[in-house]
Amino acid sequence: MGSSLVNFCFPQLSFLQRMSLSHMENMPLGHSSPQGAQRPSWKQWVLYSTVIVLLLLCSFSALIFTFLPLKTAQGPCVAKFGPLPSKWQMPSPEPSCVNKTADWRLKILQNGLYLIYGQVAPNTAYKGRAPFEVQLRKNEDPIQALTNNSTIQNVGGAYEFHAGDVIDLIFNAEHQILKNKTYWGIFLLANSHFIS
Repeated sequence: MGSSLVNFCFPQLSFLQRMSLSHMENMPLGHSSPQGAQRPSWKQWVLYSTVIVLLLLCSFSALIFTFLPLKTAQGPCVAKFGPLPSKWQMPSPEPSCVNKTADWRLKILQNGLYLIYGQVAPNTAYKGRAPFEVQLRKNEDPIQALTNNSTIQNVGGAYEFHAGDVIDLIFNAEHQILKNKTYWGIFLLANSHFIS
């Protein structure tokens, strides 16, 4: 019936054209996508949903930090120890955020976000028994450890400290480092008004 209808409506069509039209007559009408195409599975929907939720959370976090900013520090608060023979170097008068307690050690006097910076120069001629290890510590708990004794290494990062915290740089043995090339310093980036 389908081919007779095509012949009746389009008598001038060639045989090949009529074949392609008759093929279209037999095509089911309910499919909007080509055969073999699959709809996304529920696993893909879960993955896409998770990615979207994570992106929304990151955006929300950025907004929180934008509207709850840290209060910038009033005046510079900076301290540096080393390289030897120099000792603690602080602007005068002494900064109100830290207090030097010993060589390589200081006490935090003000809550805030601090930047610690420095460099450790290992003594490659050191042949003692103690393994090479340099630790940056907060209240005697390591916050960074260096164990490579073959190259000069940087120490530090941004840390949140509270009043009363004691920060120090220690070595397994005194002669493991070149003290005339090793130093560390601290800089108050921002007072945090919402730290308890």
